[in-house]
Amino acid sequence: MTLLRIATRASPLAVAQTKLVAAAVERLLGAKTELVLVRTEGDRVQDRALAAIGGKGLFVKELEEALLDGRADLAVHSAKDLPAALAPGTALAAFPERADARDALIGAARGARLAGLRKGARVGTGSLRRRAQLLVARPDLEIVAIRGNVDTRIRKLASEQLDAVVLACAGLVRLGLEERIDERLDPAAMLPAVGQGALALQTRAGAPVEAALAALDHAPTRAAVAAERAFLVALAGDCNVPLAAHAEVAGGAVALRGLLASPDGARVLRAAARAPIEDAERAGREAAEAILAAGGRAILDALGTAAP
Repeated sequence: MTLLRIATRASPLAVAQTKLVAAAVERLLGAKTELVLVRTEGDRVQDRALAAIGGKGLFVKELEEALLDGRADLAVHSAKDLPAALAPGTALAAFPERADARDALIGAARGARLAGLRKGARVGTGSLRRRAQLLVARPDLEIVAIRGNVDTRIRKLASEQLDAVVLACAGLVRLGLEERIDERLDPAAMLPAVGQGALALQTRAGAPVEAALAALDHAPTRAAVAAERAFLVALAGDCNVPLAAHAEVAGGAVALRGLLASPDGARVLRAAARAPIEDAERAGREAAEAILAAGGRAILDALGTAAP
């Protein structure tokens, strides 16, 4: 393997993340790398909510096509962008070590805290998951739907007269914007998205590079993401479903916390489960089953999602 072509979205964050992977590939595998920039439908359509135009897969489909038609050997994704089902003929070859999975509050005024925002504060987010949990913590907030890359969302603090925006800590750190974080939100109050903070390396199934990328795989991250994705799959989740899950690995076991909510935060169902690391997906499935048994099917039905 002398040259590895790596497909990535063209956004600044996606390119920054992919360059981190490319550096690791060159260091650990001794291969040269070349970035293949792909503009996805999710990047092209910025004036509509993701749920209205097809969900998370809009950030992934074109990268998978680049793999399958031979334009690229590897695709780098933010794991939280992965839909429940991947393209046939592809495989998730590696999950490098996860970065901070928490959400970040960025205030118009430096030093802002969620609890300290003024009554009726305007908070920007494009995520139903964040919207629901923000309203649980602060029912008085006005949640403003925003989209765009990280810089665009931060600029909207001024252009949309927002008091704060909520973004992922990992993305801010990877872009060198860590100092802009005013508060790292406690997962007890703001449970992260499935896969948040992790990168997923996708290849054609059975290609030589699939096995070679094992050198970049971080077993605890793979187990945690597997548990979280099992939760997502069991609830048939996508961008139109306010769900969250975060798993941690310790002592040979995976401990997962999961959540399903109504978009307005009026109803929130939570569950937790543990499983051995070698059966990580079981934790996600069991947490999802507990949520369904507690009334989750009614929330999914109200959202127009077929309950499992």
